[in-house]
Amino acid sequence: MKNALIWFCRIGVGLLFIFSGLIKINDPLGFSYKLEEYFEVFHITFLNGLAVSIAILLCALEIILGFALLIGVRAKQVVWGLLLLIIFFAFLTFYSAFFKVVQTCGCFGDAIPLTPWQSFSKDLVLLLLILVLFKNRASISPLFKSKTGDQLLTASIVIAICMGLYTYNFLPVIDFLPYKIGANLPDEMKTPPGAVPDEYQLTYHLKNKKSGATKDMTDKEYMATGIWKDTTWAIQGNPDRTLVKKGFLPKIVDLSIQDAQGTNYTQELLANPFYNLVIVAYDLEKTDDQAINRINALAFTLVQNFNVRTILLTSALPKDAEAFSKKHHLVAEIYYADGVPLKSMVRANPGVLLLKKGTVINKWHYHSLPKYDDLVKDYFQKQ
Repeated sequence: MKNALIWFCRIGVGLLFIFSGLIKINDPLGFSYKLEEYFEVFHITFLNGLAVSIAILLCALEIILGFALLIGVRAKQVVWGLLLLIIFFAFLTFYSAFFKVVQTCGCFGDAIPLTPWQSFSKDLVLLLLILVLFKNRASISPLFKSKTGDQLLTASIVIAICMGLYTYNFLPVIDFLPYKIGANLPDEMKTPPGAVPDEYQLTYHLKNKKSGATKDMTDKEYMATGIWKDTTWAIQGNPDRTLVKKGFLPKIVDLSIQDAQGTNYTQELLANPFYNLVIVAYDLEKTDDQAINRINALAFTLVQNFNVRTILLTSALPKDAEAFSKKHHLVAEIYYADGVPLKSMVRANPGVLLLKKGTVINKWHYHSLPKYDDLVKDYFQKQ
């Protein structure tokens, strides 16, 4: 029974750590944004410049420790590492939940969004399983000889880190965001007919004019008891509004594209029936200059030969964007949007989307920018 319990904990913890690490290492840039939120909460924003590196290392560490536990290599050190890591994660999720600071922990990236309390509950279960392994760490037997185990461990380290570097430089292998290839953005922004809205409960604060007695009642109690007919009771102040049940929420709720004067062009740009090129550079101060020059050269040729509408989306101030445009002689029209949806559109700064009728036909990191001839062959000759 003891051996079975150890194997149950070993397989459960190992697989869950590998799964969690793989989900996040698929999108290390997205995980780095989440780390920056924590850095801000704990007033250690000086680490923002290292956020991507820390993200890749943390994700790789989860995969490595999970794999090492499964094959039983260096069991004592691995179990110590798992214990320290889960205590660290549990602290973060509890802090987020109790103080309501970071409302999505990023434990499973954008693939499986969890609330902080859900994440904390998951971490507590993992902590219990790891404590069983920690107590019985001497009983964790390796599946391979020591030399073979070390070789497999080394291979897992190399593979995990290379995965993180690849997805950071060439976009996630699987895109879990609402701007993925094939998504129709106007549809992702709609609330379908008959969708259930959020359900709220109102709590009224009442005071009796004669006795001075006070009481709180929900809106349902207020109507059911008929107290509203009693003129001696008066509502004091504004009622408290509490969310009881979450309703339907469109996948895209925060995308608003405007010009420098604040005119909204979201619907116009997304309704374009032809191919249009969207260059996303949410932070122009961090935008790769050589990359933007290559993209601009590609856009210029497409504009000249196919009259492709090209826009640059940024969250920069208009004066900074205009200066950036003049510096790089951009052919793109400049529009503005909040940085949060721009970071979700494409995990690159700059990145490129090819849209048609509001549908994401393709997207590219600046490291994997297609050649002009390939674009023409694959898209513009077919339109």
